[in-house]
Amino acid sequence: MSLSMTWTGVMPAITTPFTADGDVDHAFLARHARWMVDAGCTGIVALGSLGEAATLSVPEKLEVLRTLAQALDGRVPLVAGIAALSTDEACGLAQAAVEIGCAGLMVLPPYVYSTDWREMRAHVSAVIAATALPCMLYNNPIAYRTDFRPEQVEELARAHDNLVAVKESSADIRRIAAIRHRLGNRLAILVGVDDLIVEGIAAGATGWVAGLVNAMPVESVRLFDLAVRAQSPDVATAARARAAADALYAWFLPLLTLDTVPKFVQLIKLVQQQVGQGHERVRAPRLVLDGAERAQALALIADKLATRPASDA
Repeated sequence: MSLSMTWTGVMPAITTPFTADGDVDHAFLARHARWMVDAGCTGIVALGSLGEAATLSVPEKLEVLRTLAQALDGRVPLVAGIAALSTDEACGLAQAAVEIGCAGLMVLPPYVYSTDWREMRAHVSAVIAATALPCMLYNNPIAYRTDFRPEQVEELARAHDNLVAVKESSADIRRIAAIRHRLGNRLAILVGVDDLIVEGIAAGATGWVAGLVNAMPVESVRLFDLAVRAQSPDVATAARARAAADALYAWFLPLLTLDTVPKFVQLIKLVQQQVGQGHERVRAPRLVLDGAERAQALALIADKLATRPASDA
C-alpha cells in the first residue's frame, strides 16, 4: 500500500542489517522499521548510502523494499533510494518501486561515474521522469562527487513537476537559503547530515533524513520537534523550545557527528548494537571497526548512554 508523501518530520535512512552468513536480515529489518515508526518517525528511506545500497544486488534491493512495504503496511510512506551504475538500471529500479508500493523516490547520482552537469542532468531527469512518484533529489557532493548547485536544482524543479523535495547533504547551511530564495516553497528541503539539523530547521528545512535515528529514534524525534517549535512566532513558546533543544543537542551532537565521517555506516551500526537494536555487521569492502578506533567509539557511546536524557524529558 502506498501513501501520499509529506516531506516533513524525521525519516530514517534505514540501515540494511545482515545475518552472520552475510545475507540481508529481513526479519530484523521489518522489526527495526516498525520500532522507529512507533517512536514517531514519519517515513522510512531505504537503499541510501547508510543502507549500503551500493553493495546490494538488484534482487536484494527489491526484496528490501518488499520487506519494508509489508512491515510498514501503510502506516508511513516508504521512500526508495534509486542509484545504479547505469541510467537504465536506475529507471528500472524506480519503476519496480512503484509496483512494490513505494510512495516516493530518493534520486541519487549514478555510482562511480561523475561528470559534468549535462550528463548528470540527463541521468537524474531520466529517473525522475521514469515514474509519476514524487521525487527527492539527493545532493551529497562529498560522497558522490556530484554537486547539484541551487541554480541546477531550480532547473530540475522547473522541468519536473514530480521533483518535490531535495535532501541537502552538502553540509553548507547556505544552500537551504539559496534554494528557498530561488524556489520559495516549491521544494521541501530535508537536512541530510545529522549534525546540522537544528541549524537546518532554523534556515527553513522541513524534514530530516536521519542516521543516528536508527539507534535513537526517541531523541531524534524530540530534537526535531523542539527545533521546529523553537521557530514558533510565540516568543515564550520559542524560548522554551530553544532552551530544551539546546540542552538535548549538546548531549546528542557528539553522536550525531558520527554520521558525517567516512565510516559512518560502521559507527551508526555500532551504536545500534550497543542499544540492542541491531548488529555492527557490514558488507565488504567495509569492515567492522577494530583496535583503537573501535575502543574510542565505544567509549563515546558508553558515555552518552550513561548520561542519556530521560525519554519523557
